[in-house]
Amino acid sequence: MTVALFVTCVSDTFCPRVGEAVVRVLRHCGCDVRFPARQTCCGQPAYNSGFHSEAAELARRMIAIFEPYEYVVTPSASCAMMVRQHYPQLLADEPGWRKAADRLAAKTYEFTSFLREVPEFDVSANLRFNEAVTFHYPCHAREFYSARDLEALLSRVPGVDLRTPRPVDLCCGFGGIFAVDHAEISGAMMGDKLESLSQTGAGLVICDEGGCALNLAGGAHRRGTSLRFRHIAECLAESLGLMEAEE
Repeated sequence: MTVALFVTCVSDTFCPRVGEAVVRVLRHCGCDVRFPARQTCCGQPAYNSGFHSEAAELARRMIAIFEPYEYVVTPSASCAMMVRQHYPQLLADEPGWRKAADRLAAKTYEFTSFLREVPEFDVSANLRFNEAVTFHYPCHAREFYSARDLEALLSRVPGVDLRTPRPVDLCCGFGGIFAVDHAEISGAMMGDKLESLSQTGAGLVICDEGGCALNLAGGAHRRGTSLRFRHIAECLAESLGLMEAEE
């Protein structure tokens, strides 16, 4: 199957290793992975700020770029949600573009969901952790899976020492533009989340959302905590021997 990688702004700029891991795992699963070099932002920051005409312009661009591919896979649930949920709404009054938006929405997947639903790859069976692990559930992932689904997936990893944070679905406070417009509230929410993760006693945090990881990792660094944030794609690539473990 032909799969186009939608790498996203955050992954491309701040965590390119995640994009590399996604490509390596997809190829391991037999996918012919392509990278459309003309891709840009999905338009979510503009959409969330109320600039819907600007977001619609970016949606048309995304549709035109990714139309030729059988599937589109991204490491970001929030960007995948933008395409799947909001593109058809943004272009609802433009019949031709609405149909194209529906087609793109139907074939756009968040990375883990794609592995489980399309090639039916057993993520849990192919993961290995050599230390206690906890996780952050990104709010936007609700379009694809619940916090309990993520907990169940990780709990099935052979020999895992999984430490579930409480509450399991506590928001990190990022929310993109929300963190700029409401910095004090966002910072307080981030503090609560970091405390929840620290209380598990695990040093490794699975976080499959670049914005959340960027927010939490920065907060952890400023507080001097030892929490490390990794995308499940990186952990899979390392477990499968497709990438060297990161120090």
